[in-house]
Amino acid sequence: MKKLVTIIVVLLIALVGIIGYQKSTVKQEEIKIEEIEAIEKYIHQIYMWREITEESLPCFEDINQANENWIWEVVKKNVEEYEFTYEEIQQKAKEMFGENFHKDFPKEGTEYIFLDEEKQQYFAVGMGMDKEEEAFLLSKIEKIKDGYEVEIIEYLEDYSLVTEDQDTIIIKNLTGEEMGRMAEKEEEKAKELVKENKDRFSKKKIILKAQNEKLYVKRVYQE
Repeated sequence: MKKLVTIIVVLLIALVGIIGYQKSTVKQEEIKIEEIEAIEKYIHQIYMWREITEESLPCFEDINQANENWIWEVVKKNVEEYEFTYEEIQQKAKEMFGENFHKDFPKEGTEYIFLDEEKQQYFAVGMGMDKEEEAFLLSKIEKIKDGYEVEIIEYLEDYSLVTEDQDTIIIKNLTGEEMGRMAEKEEEKAKELVKENKDRFSKKKIILKAQNEKLYVKRVYQE
């Protein structure tokens, strides 16, 4: 009898394990390739340059509390023309951040968005950039209510060694520590290097809201 009870308990434990595994597998399969591509594309749209915005993607609890310099540089990056009206800037901000975004663009312009008072038009102004390019890769994606929680790994691609004779880039973490070198064209190799050393790179988590087949950033934080 004891042997029979033991067998039943073992079978029950195994069954629970199988159900748990199936749930985990389904959870992963729920995120389609198209969803991953859309998430990566949107994060690229809001991922900026540290020289201009201090952080490529600053942390915030609510989009309306985000760094204003970063907000308007995101908008500028995603307008189709270099000349635009105030209304076009506001509309693009809504497109990028959703209807819950309530910030007003400063009518006098910003450091990199110049106002021509005579024409009442705004112009995108050029900026100086260094040879370090900010980059990220998707680490984890989890479906949550009304959207996704996405973890990214941040790193730098240093092009200071690239010349006509060589195309070597240096992969660094955000503190400037060199992690490896490779040819400029070996993008996948760079990503593998970052994945293999992910504990030595900075990570951020992004809460994205999915609405009407569009994505909007709600929150960015570090654990």
